[in-house]
Amino acid sequence: MAWYHNFFYGLPQEAWKAAQTEEQTQLDLELLVNTLDFGPGDRLLDIFCGYGRHAIPLARMGAHVTGVDISTEYVAEIQTVAKREKVVINALADDFLTMPQAELSQNAPFDAAYCLGNSFSFFPRPDMLTVLGRISSLLKPGGRFLAQSQMVAESVLPDYQARSWQPIGDDILFLVENEYDPLASRIDSHLTYVQGGRTHTRTAQHYVFTLAELNQLFTDVGLTIIGCYGTVDGEPYALGDEAVWLLAEKE
Repeated sequence: MAWYHNFFYGLPQEAWKAAQTEEQTQLDLELLVNTLDFGPGDRLLDIFCGYGRHAIPLARMGAHVTGVDISTEYVAEIQTVAKREKVVINALADDFLTMPQAELSQNAPFDAAYCLGNSFSFFPRPDMLTVLGRISSLLKPGGRFLAQSQMVAESVLPDYQARSWQPIGDDILFLVENEYDPLASRIDSHLTYVQGGRTHTRTAQHYVFTLAELNQLFTDVGLTIIGCYGTVDGEPYALGDEAVWLLAEKE
């Protein structure tokens, strides 16, 4: 069982939600609208959709969104909002990597897909190839896919930090203790969340790819990268940028 199956509950899940600002979400939405080339009634696939911070606003715009997330709590929250607002969101609680292809294909082909929030780095090379292959198979020809990651080699290694404390929101402290496995190209993060009298610990794993490696993986499944951005505003990527946004198109 992958580490992320037992990660997203309790204080860590609350901390993730508290860390997402309205400003950042709005910038994400603007990039999605500007790059994915979709309109009202088009079908969108949100991979690791979380609590729907992108899926719900896009559904309000008229898109038909299918979202997949490992957290049953997050998916239930999306379903409640979708029912209340009468917007089209099919939220599925499952692991995108291993869930039945038939369940994903019910609303395919999709006009566009996206994976934001740094979950794109959860997978070692064989699984990454499977994930990308699934995405490609679900997109219509010419359909676009936008992926975001803070864990590409050109971003994370120049400023690698073994240990750091970070405040989240008004009352959560977050300690990160990292170990880098160079032979696996993986960062093992031992995380501690503190809020008042509560302390929760977790371990996360993120796989580090160079942009050239990702480019080859995309190509192997029929996805052509047409944009490589270093900011959410769409500026070209430069070495050391905090994150990358990769825009691809299905052949």
